[in-house]
Amino acid sequence: MSFPAPTSLAAACVLAACVSTAAWAAEPASGGKARALSEQERAACVDGRSHQDRATCLREAGAAQDERRRGTLDDGQAGRYDANAMKRCDALPAADQADCRSRVRGEGLQSGSVKSGGVYKETVTRTVGPAAVPSAASAASSPASDPPKVR
Repeated sequence: MSFPAPTSLAAACVLAACVSTAAWAAEPASGGKARALSEQERAACVDGRSHQDRATCLREAGAAQDERRRGTLDDGQAGRYDANAMKRCDALPAADQADCRSRVRGEGLQSGSVKSGGVYKETVTRTVGPAAVPSAASAASSPASDPPKVR
């Protein structure tokens, strides 16, 4: 069994540090959790805990980091997030639950942003009630039904 020369191992470590520093600088400021996860994945590759050869592991960790940065890495829980959002509507009064569910599904208008202080979601529900029919007693006492006074 042969071991890599110490100089090539040191060069590989320096290269890995440079690549990880460049990747860290390219990530958005809010990617602290993603950055920490990427560093854990890379550490597992370097330590041999990934059950893959090192080159494949590092390539996969880098690809996952790129997908996270783009926001396209699916954690497999999107359905769970939707179900939880719908479940929060159950805590509302029965009359408001249908409107809540339509907002969760993205129906209606949305304005604002988290950065500006909040997201405002609006749905409009039109209901038509029965037409108001004036009763005979109220029509007789109404000033509009009095004949004009002549002087």
